[in-house]
Amino acid sequence: MVQGDYEQFKKAVFALTKVDLTSYKEKQMRRRIDTLIERNKFSDYPTYAEGLKKDTKLFDEFINYITINVSEFYRNTDQWELMDKTFIPELIKKFGNNLKIWSAACSTGDEPYSLVMALSRHLPLSQIKIHATDLDKTVIGKAKVGLYNSKSLAGVPKDLKDKYFTAVGPSFQIKDEIKKRVEFKEHNLLKDTYDKNYDFIVCRNVLIYFTEEAKDQVFRKFAASLKIGGILFIGSTEQIIDYKSMGFERRNSFYYERVK
Repeated sequence: MVQGDYEQFKKAVFALTKVDLTSYKEKQMRRRIDTLIERNKFSDYPTYAEGLKKDTKLFDEFINYITINVSEFYRNTDQWELMDKTFIPELIKKFGNNLKIWSAACSTGDEPYSLVMALSRHLPLSQIKIHATDLDKTVIGKAKVGLYNSKSLAGVPKDLKDKYFTAVGPSFQIKDEIKKRVEFKEHNLLKDTYDKNYDFIVCRNVLIYFTEEAKDQVFRKFAASLKIGGILFIGSTEQIIDYKSMGFERRNSFYYERVK
């Protein structure tokens, strides 16, 4: 077992990274961090925290590890089919062709690139722009490269895969015409300010790692960032308990419309 004061370690991490570990479920997160510390042959939290300050590689590994990057294109394909048939046409009819869209906690880019491809069935690529953000600059770097394994692409409709990916050995490179439609930036959902007047926000399968209080805070900020009539798309493992008080109406298990 890793020795030392975990509370002090959380403070040290926040000072160094501005990542607030108190907002994550402690048992899960501490287990992940302990595994990483032991793997790097540290015996306690203080010496590991010092290591993070001095060793860039160790620091990058830590950020990549705690942000829990599990992503794939068109994850839960039935929900993307619903987006294609119902919500994209509805949003275009309501707000026009130049939709303001945010892919929050975008990980390695699978989600924002999926959004571009889904929208390409309805709009010219030149009219599509996705704001994509993540806490982890390492995964943003991977997203900008846009190289994926075949497992990540399992849910992509065949016509879109054939059109927008190039085989590179056993992997697949997403084409520049899709990459150009996404703007990536670093962003901390718990600390940073949120932009306003979004038509569509997608944030899936990341808030399950947050405390109930932190989840509530983020969902309320999402609501405030959407236009009236805008849509929030969340993950299959998530739910918004108090959605009515936030001004949402539930349109489907994973789609919520801001109505007030």
